[in-house]
Amino acid sequence: MKKVLLTAFLGFSSIAFSQELKDKPDEAKKADKTLWVQADHAEMDAKKKAAEEKAGLPKPYDPKADAEKDIRSLIAKAKKEKKNIMIQAGGNWCIWCLRFNNFVQTTPELKQIVDKNYLYYHLNYSPDNKNEKVFSGYGNPGDKFGYPVFIVLNKEGKQIHIQPSDVLEEGKGYSLQKVKDFLEQWKAN
Repeated sequence: MKKVLLTAFLGFSSIAFSQELKDKPDEAKKADKTLWVQADHAEMDAKKKAAEEKAGLPKPYDPKADAEKDIRSLIAKAKKEKKNIMIQAGGNWCIWCLRFNNFVQTTPELKQIVDKNYLYYHLNYSPDNKNEKVFSGYGNPGDKFGYPVFIVLNKEGKQIHIQPSDVLEEGKGYSLQKVKDFLEQWKAN
């Protein structure tokens, strides 16, 4: 019975909506089309700007890298240097991943914190190399939070934190204070 009522409601709603469109004067129809064209142009402009920005940013992810081997090497080095490991998971396809990398690398205050306290690694996720085995070992945080996502390991290689990036964002970039607080909170003691 519920299905019949729902089907009837949807049917009557679509008839009413189509009738509303037929009854509009030609000027209103033209205005609707103009709004669609303006929206299409705005969307195309935004995509073009994002593509230009992405093209100008460094590409730190290597789809050909052996992530398992690289992380094992980092763990050995972290033990010696008494640093934590910061894994930034994402890919060169991800504008927010590239923005974060560029932000940290070009902001002296953040770069100093990272260089002093972390071994930093860009874990690739792309159609060329999804690093499924590595990601599954960390609970597939990209599936839960999107990219970039940060996996913090202690000097022994134990996962101690997963950080989604959206809480670090501000406008079309990242908040200096939020990123600084995040990096300070998870550095080795």
